Amino acid sequence: MAFYTEAASAFATKRTMARAIDMLRGMIRIVRPHQWTKNLFVIAPVVFSKELGSPPHLLKTLAAAFLFCLASGAVYTMNDVVDAPRDRLHPVKRNRPVASGLLPVEVASAYALLLAGVALGASAAFGARFIVVLAVYLVLNIVYSFWLKKVVVADVVSIAAGFLLRVVAGSQAAQVQASVWILACTFLLALFLALGKRRHELLVAERGSGSRPVLRFYSPRMVKILMIVVAALTVLAYTAYTVSPHTRAYFGTDNLIVTVPFVLITLWRFVSITGVKERSESPTDAMIRDVPFILTAVLWFATVIVVIYVL
Repeated sequence: MAFYTEAASAFATKRTMARAIDMLRGMIRIVRPHQWTKNLFVIAPVVFSKELGSPPHLLKTLAAAFLFCLASGAVYTMNDVVDAPRDRLHPVKRNRPVASGLLPVEVASAYALLLAGVALGASAAFGARFIVVLAVYLVLNIVYSFWLKKVVVADVVSIAAGFLLRVVAGSQAAQVQASVWILACTFLLALFLALGKRRHELLVAERGSGSRPVLRFYSPRMVKILMIVVAALTVLAYTAYTVSPHTRAYFGTDNLIVTVPFVLITLWRFVSITGVKERSESPTDAMIRDVPFILTAVLWFATVIVVIYVL
């Protein structure tokens, strides 16, 4: 009898450990570490203020980027809790930790609050302005999760605003100036990416079960036109930045314009990714695995570094 009791106890312990491990995996998956590359926008002000070679500035922005990783993790977790009922109807999103039941709603909710609290608490090290920016980012995404993502155009604009706040936060953390041009280019690029995501969702979901409610207000033609307009504005804004008198005087070179073709290629490549109907994953997920896109982005960054810091 004692043998069976011990065996049952060992089995229960093993199941409890397995469940704990599964929940831990769910907690890692739900914050979407593969999406943290978006927080590299926090470092942009340091790169374009010629302070990338300064360890204090670089360390500050890296720390700020990490805090935004925690904050964005809280946002992703909260969003999955809110969307769980609809995600269960989606062929891909139903595998998310909350929708699949891997992570209980109560645990996920507490986890989101913990991540947001740690991010806000640690942001005190960067001063009041950084705290305000991070708090605005969190509030914006809360409003997005419950309301803005259901409002046509406002949904993609709020996503772009989140990227803009990342750049502002980076400038506040490192105490460097983010130029109006960089802010404009960031907003337009992020808006372009958000529109591309909507385009792909329209092609794949075709307003089926589990798709975003806001998609019924969009059409493939409408989104395509908006993408073309925003892409043109992005290229124009970036080109204007590279040839502006202030930019040439600040960097002491006229050569930054050579980076424009890389921007054109990355935009074109992203359009190609969004147009693949057979691809079920998000285009913003696909682009960080797409070799041509990554190669072009790396070449753009390397060329920027050479032009700004070497030539």
